Amino acid sequence: MAKSAATQAKVQGKTAIEVTTDLSTEGVAEISTALRPLLADVFALYVKTKNFHWHMSGQHFRDYHLLLDEHGEQIFGMTDEIAERARKIGGTTLRSISDISRHQRLKDNDEENVTPKNMLAELTADNQHLTRSLRSTHEVCEKYNDVATASLIEVWINDTERRTWFLSEIVRDL
Repeated sequence: MAKSAATQAKVQGKTAIEVTTDLSTEGVAEISTALRPLLADVFALYVKTKNFHWHMSGQHFRDYHLLLDEHGEQIFGMTDEIAERARKIGGTTLRSISDISRHQRLKDNDEENVTPKNMLAELTADNQHLTRSLRSTHEVCEKYNDVATASLIEVWINDTERRTWFLSEIVRDL
């Protein structure tokens, strides 16, 4: 039988804090490993969403500017929950901007001039990618019966699909 994370102070060869969880050491390691790139992607999506919010222009400036501000707040709200969940189960999480860049899978956009349509289309694709990553992480959680993390992810999937829906409806008509 696998030892629980509460009875073992090592996870992936690194010292971890002693926590009270009935998840196996292997479960803690795999779940926290899956949460790390997920968190990096969420940070990357947040920064990109705010970048596009700041640089929005055109006929529908106000509507798009406000929408992306709302999306940015929602995305940023996920970051603390993801990081704290990894810590609650005894894992580690991201530590710096360079750590985020090493783990992120979403591409940054450093272009100086991006049209509103391209901004919204890129955010649509990024949110779709995030949904796939969330589903993949959910599968890891299910494997180890981590219902707490899985239930958080289910809410984030719903929120991400809603963002994707709003963005894709706008892009369709541009």
